[in-house]
Amino acid sequence: MHELTKLIFDDMKPALGVTEPGAIAFAVSTAKSRVPGAVRQISLRLNSGMYKNAFTCGIPGTSQVGNEYAAALGAIAADSKKGLECLDGITEDQVREARQMIADGKVRVSMSEITSRIFIEAAVTTDTGSSSVTIRDSHTNIVKIVENDRTILEKADEGEQENAMPPLIHRYTLEQLLSYVREVPLEEIQFIQAAHTMNYKLMEEGLESPRTTFSRCLLDENGGSIISEDEQKTASLLCSAAIEARVIGLSRPAMSITGSGAHGIIATMPLYAACQVRGHSEEQLLRATALSYLICMYIKEYSGRLSAFCGCAIAAGTGMACGLTYLRGGMEKEMEYTINNMASSITGMICDGGNQGCVMKGVVAVDAAYRSVDLAMKGVHIDKVHGVNGNTPEETMRYMGLIASPGMVGTEKTIVEILEHKSSGH
Repeated sequence: MHELTKLIFDDMKPALGVTEPGAIAFAVSTAKSRVPGAVRQISLRLNSGMYKNAFTCGIPGTSQVGNEYAAALGAIAADSKKGLECLDGITEDQVREARQMIADGKVRVSMSEITSRIFIEAAVTTDTGSSSVTIRDSHTNIVKIVENDRTILEKADEGEQENAMPPLIHRYTLEQLLSYVREVPLEEIQFIQAAHTMNYKLMEEGLESPRTTFSRCLLDENGGSIISEDEQKTASLLCSAAIEARVIGLSRPAMSITGSGAHGIIATMPLYAACQVRGHSEEQLLRATALSYLICMYIKEYSGRLSAFCGCAIAAGTGMACGLTYLRGGMEKEMEYTINNMASSITGMICDGGNQGCVMKGVVAVDAAYRSVDLAMKGVHIDKVHGVNGNTPEETMRYMGLIASPGMVGTEKTIVEILEHKSSGH
């Protein structure tokens, strides 16, 4: 297996609901599983991105939102063995129990620091003892477990090691990524098909639910058909209906990439739509999706997993745009033009948490991608001398990431302050 194939394979994971509530519930559930008895207190510390992304995010299978409910349900109902799908099968009785736990002041949530680096510290105290779990860098990467003041597990902090090797994806150029996508044996990337299947079913769930609104409107705009002759409207519908189903907490998983279901949806669904409308083969779809994933990863390794910019639109959107360029027969030059057009148009889009706004961001990402690709295929592009575009596509993607981290640290602080101001009722 090629190392890039393994990179995609290891990163592609099902996630129920928005990934951050799932990660919070996973951390709390893991801590609770190590100490018996009735819960007296849950204390949760989160980095700014985790705190913000779950702030008003829907909890799967419920009408509840936010960090507190994710934590409470993690202690009451989550199955840590299911990873990011740990909130599957929540009952109304469990929701009522969580509501009471929150009302009784048993759940405390605080922010640790303004950073794009994932951090969760979940401490659970029961009537028999205490346990805490610390997660770093990815949503289920447990780096420390403490039981009754005794450290059971502690990993070295790889993020602070000096002379650390650059991420694997950054050792490749765009030209090399394209060569891999063209040459990798089809059977080696056949597993990617599962992402299209899973995300399509989530999209169908969005169209069937009486709770969705954008999905219905986009369906009407597409002539009442899921697949129409209008490629862009079909792409927008498939993408945004799946995102809406996810952010309101419908009970179907998304196939995530770079730790995000919305990234996974944007990186895949428009490409699936393009193939359905234009009649591209499954092989072309799988190769285009592999490219989409890799470009998304390339940008995200610079921006950080959770930052103040919308990686869904910017990183996954740019990946998806490159996938569309590939499907249209574009070469490295057209890919570079596409990346430049995307970098110059939507790089500044903010992330204000996992919420209904993600649907609108999905709409904008598809619109920007299609316009960027249409222009790039005609040789029309923002020249490398302008703005944040670099001298090479690799440099441009690096600059896109740097705009988020460290560039938007102040923006992240302001977004969190706005969310807290709103929730306080002032």
